[in-house]
Amino acid sequence: MLQTENIYIFLAILPIISFLYASVGHGGASGYLALMALFSFAPETMKPTALLLNLFVAGISFFYYFKAGHFNKKLFSAFAITSIPCAFLGGTIEIDASIYKKILAVLLIFAILKMLNVFGKEKNQIKPVKIWQGLVVGALIGFFSGLIGIGGGIILTPIILLLHWGKMKEAAAVSALFIWVNSASGLIGQLVSGITLEKGSFVLVTIALIGGVLGGFLGSKKLNNQKLRYILTFVLVIACFKLILT
Repeated sequence: MLQTENIYIFLAILPIISFLYASVGHGGASGYLALMALFSFAPETMKPTALLLNLFVAGISFFYYFKAGHFNKKLFSAFAITSIPCAFLGGTIEIDASIYKKILAVLLIFAILKMLNVFGKEKNQIKPVKIWQGLVVGALIGFFSGLIGIGGGIILTPIILLLHWGKMKEAAAVSALFIWVNSASGLIGQLVSGITLEKGSFVLVTIALIGGVLGGFLGSKKLNNQKLRYILTFVLVIACFKLILT
């Protein structure tokens, strides 16, 4: 993994991605996967590495958002009940590399739209999530999280805001823990199916934590750096096109 061409450029961009995602309560898997796709990492390496990075960055992000008093346990539970087993199931399934890239490209569109604030804006009126809604949404996002190697927060956060189930920082706190449990479940599923983690993955974790700690701390307080979001969006768009065309 660390022998990849231009690896030093990759390592320089990695903490920027973790910083931006952690600042909004996300682990950053969609960003890591996009970056790994740009540097031609193998799909079998991308999935477990992204989930491992998620565990640490989303965990740090949740700690800061929880400490700031933004976590809604009831809202989290509504999605987590079905997402955890479904993420494990998705993690045990291996799909063709070409299909994997296309599905990932589609999911990156969610990340791009979220970074551009196209959808998922905060509303004052909050509605309680119905049990069946939480179970269905949690199951679907959980399954694709394990299958592709993401935590699902990049999809859950806009849904929470669009359907008025919570406010911005509340959605960020719920998504952070949602990402953590799905990443853990999906990673266990992959390890059970025979996929192994490279030693280089833990080097990436150390570097990603630099941005994750800072992003989680500032994001849970007050942070709005739109220029950096545009830079990340540019990276995601390039990766999306590369995945579609290869």
